[in-house]
Amino acid sequence: MRVVIADDQPDVVVHLKEIIEELGHDAVGFTDGEAFSDSISRETFDLVILDWNIRSKNGTPLFNWMCKALPKRPPVIIMTNRAAKRDITEALTAGADEYITKPEVRSVIAARVSALLHKSAPTGAFDTEVSYGLYLMNRLDQSVTLHGKTILLTAKEFELAEMFFKNANRTLSRNNIIKTIWRTPESMASRTLDMHVSRVRSKLDLQLQNGFRIVTVFGYGYRLESLKT
Repeated sequence: MRVVIADDQPDVVVHLKEIIEELGHDAVGFTDGEAFSDSISRETFDLVILDWNIRSKNGTPLFNWMCKALPKRPPVIIMTNRAAKRDITEALTAGADEYITKPEVRSVIAARVSALLHKSAPTGAFDTEVSYGLYLMNRLDQSVTLHGKTILLTAKEFELAEMFFKNANRTLSRNNIIKTIWRTPESMASRTLDMHVSRVRSKLDLQLQNGFRIVTVFGYGYRLESLKT
């Protein structure tokens, strides 16, 4: 799953990214409110860790903006050195899902992040097998079953296919996909992404009669469209 961090202290961003990546998730960090809001308005995240005190935009208006502007706001952890009861009450009343006062030990942060990600995950997100229409994905052997036929995928093909299915009907930017799957700058894996998308489309026979198709959004990325069969 994918977590975005907004904190004006670079060392805190690095620390939180390490914790999240140790849990097996991807993390993106920002020390500037403008850059954070620009990213979250264009890309998909499963959890936000937000400091009240961040450059360019204060945490309070940023949180209020997320609640109004995002079609589906991800869970939010407010993480700050403000420990007054009125601050905690204000954040939770406004809709924050969790409040962590700095400094906090690594194990507690990890436990609260894991709890929120599990709570907000789609049904079956942590199951060994999960179905998307006619497609049955098996995470153990990284295979997909369609019409009784088992299709073996490489590790990256499986990750890519699962990312598409989890985000069906949502446009994913090339940068988002590459950072999530290859964990490298877009310029280093652009051609690799196109090749893998082509392979996934072909191997899984993503077309009208099977209920899904991959659409290229030129100049931006890709979208897996769920079709009525």
